[in-house]
Parts: sequence; C-alpha cells; structure tokens
Amino acid sequence: MRLAATALRWRRERRPALVVELRAVRGSAPRAAGTRMLVAADAVEGTIGGGHLELKAIERARALLRGEALAPEWAVPLGPALGQCCGGHVTLAFVPLSDCPDWPLPAPRFVLELHGAGHVGRAIVRLLDEIPCRVRWIDERDEAFDGLDLPPHIEPVVAASAPDEAARAPAGACHLVLTHRHDLDLEIVHTLLRRADTAFVGLIGSQTKRERFRARLAERGHTSETLARLVCPIGLPGIAGKEPAVIAVAVVAQLLALPG
Repeated sequence: MRLAATALRWRRERRPALVVELRAVRGSAPRAAGTRMLVAADAVEGTIGGGHLELKAIERARALLRGEALAPEWAVPLGPALGQCCGGHVTLAFVPLSDCPDWPLPAPRFVLELHGAGHVGRAIVRLLDEIPCRVRWIDERDEAFDGLDLPPHIEPVVAASAPDEAARAPAGACHLVLTHRHDLDLEIVHTLLRRADTAFVGLIGSQTKRERFRARLAERGHTSETLARLVCPIGLPGIAGKEPAVIAVAVVAQLLALPG
C-alpha cells in the first residue's frame, strides 16, 4: 500500500527511479509475478522477496540509473545463477518510474472500522501500513491523530459521535472497538450488534469485561445469538501478552485469518 503512495510522491518530485517488477515466474520463487519495488540511487521501497535476487536487482537498477547499457529485462534461474534454494526461474523488468501509469491500490483483504487511537490502536495501524486493506480510524478526540503520517488506505476520522459512525459504517466491514472509555466502548458495541451486516465485531478487554458487557447488552434487549457475535478478548488464540505491539500482532493475524 505504501509502495503506491511512494511511487506517486517520487513521480511528483520527478525523482529518477526504476520500477523493478517480477514480470514472469516459473517454479518456486520468493514472490509472485506482478510483485514490484522501487529503486532510486539512495532509496528502495518495497521488496521482490529479499535475498540474493533482490540484492542483484537493486545493483542492476542502479547501474541502469547511472546510464549503463543493460537490457531492460533480466531472466534469472535462481538456483544456478544465484544459489537460491527456491530454484525457480524469474524474469525481471526494469521500467523508469516516469513511464509507468499511476498504480491502483490493490484490492483490500478486509475493510476495517477501527475505534480508538490509543497505544493499541496505533500499534495496529503500524502493522497495517503495508497490508492491503481499507481502514477508517475513528476517535472523538480532536488531537487523536496529531503528527501522524498515514498511508492513503488509512483514513483518520475525528468523529462528533463514534456510535453514529458505527451506525453508518459500510456493510461487511470488520470492527475493532478499543477506545479510551468503557462507556463509549459499550455504546459502539450496542450499535454494531443491532446491525446484521458486520463481518466481525471485536472488543478489547478481558473475560471479565466480556461478561459485564454481555450482561449490560442483554439488559438492552440483545439475544444470546446476537451476543455470541461479540469477540472479546480479541486476538488470535495462542499469542499471549499485554504489550500493545503483541496485542496488535494477534489482532491483525485474527483479521487476516477471517474467511474470504
């Protein structure tokens, strides 16, 4: 996701750079055909899989940027030429960034409504920086997003009412609720459980918080079937830890594991 934003910025800056693309792949290779990275004289953005192939690709791209007469495509047998264990065969294309059209953002793996810009919310966003997804990051505090440099697929929303944002969220979205107030968490979850079109409703907290919320939501008329849709605690089972970064890893893994 950040690769597309970097390409746009470098093009606007007229920065000399090459797009290195895996144009064709046969057999085992580190990445799939169509994978790209950007190479400038002093910077690299993205990856075509790392290792010896990527190192040699960067060297070749910079030689082309210096004006050396090299072919714009390079066919490489990974085992014989580079000693890589994957042993497939790839063809790399080296194209000036100025000659490439704007890159569309890849199809999102999920759409996320993220409520809360505290430590865990920020840790989750850091992990989502380069994952194909679409995120609305919602908080009621005016200063919540001050000083943040966000990629184009993560939209900060300073909301007058977070529950109202939950009510008008797109159908099929995933929702994570981790605000700075339990009463606000409750109102957001109440709003979300009144909808039948959410893909995932996750609430940060312990088993104790889950049971208290379930009791309060039952008092508001939610059935046991509806309450079963609430996921609390959040995070892929088996990943233990209370540090924001650890929670974020478990939660993002949980979102990526959701069915199609």
